[in-house]
Amino acid sequence: MVRAETVLESWKTVRQDTAQAVEDFPEEELDFSPAEGLMTFRAITTHIIEAGNSLTGVLLDGMTDLSGGKFAQVRGKYAPDLSEKSGKAELIEKLRSMIEERCSRLAAQPPEFFSEMITRFDGQQMTRLEMIQFIKEHELTHRSQLFMYLRLKGIVPVTTRRRLAQTAAKP
Repeated sequence: MVRAETVLESWKTVRQDTAQAVEDFPEEELDFSPAEGLMTFRAITTHIIEAGNSLTGVLLDGMTDLSGGKFAQVRGKYAPDLSEKSGKAELIEKLRSMIEERCSRLAAQPPEFFSEMITRFDGQQMTRLEMIQFIKEHELTHRSQLFMYLRLKGIVPVTTRRRLAQTAAKP
């Protein structure tokens, strides 16, 4: 059995590393994209914030059917105050504060909240906890993009730095 606390703590860890990626990326390069048609570093970061906030917002507000365009109709209600030119400090602050606020509210929910079935925007049936896991996996996918952009700029992502530090510390 997967516990809600474990999923939420894991998501917080993912988000800390996402925020660190933004900290590590040069501010003057936030609009970097490795190829035409790909999202910029700033756009990916903004998308992570908006998706996490919107999807958890509808769950917390009790919405159980996100299909048929219903989610698209309400997602703006949960959109954080960000612009296409939000700076590095603002993005980092939103990444950190929003995960704390959302996870705190989610952690306060009774067990029944997490086991209730919902319909995702693509029509797939899942529990709220499975949806939260999906949101975390969505962020992991985009965090990988951020890490690739870091690598293209010659910057080693935080997860690799941690692993290298642990390896160096072993006798």
